[in-house]
Amino acid sequence: MSENRARIFFGTELRRKREEAGLTGKELADALGCTPQWISTMESGRKVSKQSAEDLDTYFKTGDYFRRHWKLINEIEVQFVLPPGFPEYLEYEKKATSYRISCALLINGLFQTEDYTRSILLANGGTNVSELTAKRMERQTALAREVSPHTWMVLDETVLQRTVGGPDVMREQLSVLLEASERVNTMLQVIPKSAGYHAGLGGDFTILSFDERPDLAYTESAGEGFLIEKPVRVRDKVVRWDLLRGYALPLEESRAVIRTTMERL
Repeated sequence: MSENRARIFFGTELRRKREEAGLTGKELADALGCTPQWISTMESGRKVSKQSAEDLDTYFKTGDYFRRHWKLINEIEVQFVLPPGFPEYLEYEKKATSYRISCALLINGLFQTEDYTRSILLANGGTNVSELTAKRMERQTALAREVSPHTWMVLDETVLQRTVGGPDVMREQLSVLLEASERVNTMLQVIPKSAGYHAGLGGDFTILSFDERPDLAYTESAGEGFLIEKPVRVRDKVVRWDLLRGYALPLEESRAVIRTTMERL
């Protein structure tokens, strides 16, 4: 468990309130309906739950004091698991006028279903899975702006065939991709396996374009994220993008590949 100073502070405050009330750990545990070990776990700053925070506020009549600290703990822990550079990238993503997305490993988060996202997070052994899933779903509001961005997304066929979360989860995910491909401002293309090696297999990346600032790019590999702003390095990604699109199937053929993959699940 990574060190979270807010979680440690929560434990210190809990111990202080308990001792001010003249309670032992067991007495407080009995009052809250939990175990003394859980009280010890919270006081040592190892773990905290939302329910316990609310129960503590009710018991000690502290308004939402413990709940607010739990919320801060949770926000910090969510930041711990995000790749470096990604929080900054998200702010740019909200303002971009167009996205060029290459997917060689997984479907991009902007188009993931809730179950697909949750399956990935669980497989990675992450904590705060519900909160992280909700944040990724919230991220998708970037596509629903009043003036929605133009999106070009190219996926390697193996991304479609990788059954994340089981057949039902993947079938729903592919259905969402098909629906997205029907939007007038979204172009989704598939690079068939028969293409062999292509420029996109070096890793997933996204290029963002804006009305009033230069393009930037973001790439992620093995949990490490990189926000790219230097024009010469962004141009490298643009060249890679142009190269990999040369391997992609036309729109209707790409949709046919997705439908066929769904039928085989």
